[in-house]
Amino acid sequence: MELQQIIEAAWDDRSLLQDKDVKIAIKSTIDDLDRGKKRVAEPQGNDWIVHDWVKKAVILYFPLQKMKTLEVGPFEFHDKMKLKTGYEQLGVRVVPHAIARYGAHLAKGIVMMPSYVNIGAYVDSGTMVDTWATVGSCAQIGKDVHLSGGVGVGGVLEPVQAAPVIIEDGAFIGSRCIIVEGVRIGKEAVLGANVTLTASSKIIDVTQNEPVIYQGKVPSRSVVIPGSYTKEFAAGNYQVPCALIIGQRKESTDRKTSLNQALRDHQVAV
Repeated sequence: MELQQIIEAAWDDRSLLQDKDVKIAIKSTIDDLDRGKKRVAEPQGNDWIVHDWVKKAVILYFPLQKMKTLEVGPFEFHDKMKLKTGYEQLGVRVVPHAIARYGAHLAKGIVMMPSYVNIGAYVDSGTMVDTWATVGSCAQIGKDVHLSGGVGVGGVLEPVQAAPVIIEDGAFIGSRCIIVEGVRIGKEAVLGANVTLTASSKIIDVTQNEPVIYQGKVPSRSVVIPGSYTKEFAAGNYQVPCALIIGQRKESTDRKTSLNQALRDHQVAV
């Protein structure tokens, strides 16, 4: 609570950023994020609670940092934020050219192919971050998640009241999926390639006689593919992208079952 009060005060009065205790509070919070002792958001029962003050600490950390040159072998960067280190001790496999920023938490057993994880993100154990996947600032990725090649998980810092993207345990996110604006993917859901989800995207369950429409959340164990629906505009009727829930992942399906097999179970061509 003391850390929170200090950071909230500095958020309202930026002149306090000159105070030693404020600097220590902000840097301590970022260090806690890096080690997984604090999170921007965390599960609470069947829901999630977002700690806006932790996001404020991330934002306030940037003006405390100075631009400097970072050299990694023959590579050079020029930034305010240092890179994450100590992967061997963390038990994380990091394939060149994977990069994570200091302030992102990577749990044991993660594999990072050439990819990027930004400050404030939390990636839990056993997750695969595949080639050219990006995990944006403050995004929350659960255990045993597979982020396939080219997946874009959006980040959020401002506005501070905006929720981060949350992908829960065991989800499989297909190649080139885009998930942004605080969308939540339920446990063990399967998203086919190229599904794009924003806060306003329609997620339509077409498995019953009548469609059921969701927004901002994919229910647990859902199997989802890209779709479209007809929308009337002044200039005429046009197809608008959406996502279609075409079934449920079978209870008998092992968590490590491939995306292609999960889609074939529902007679979708892959």
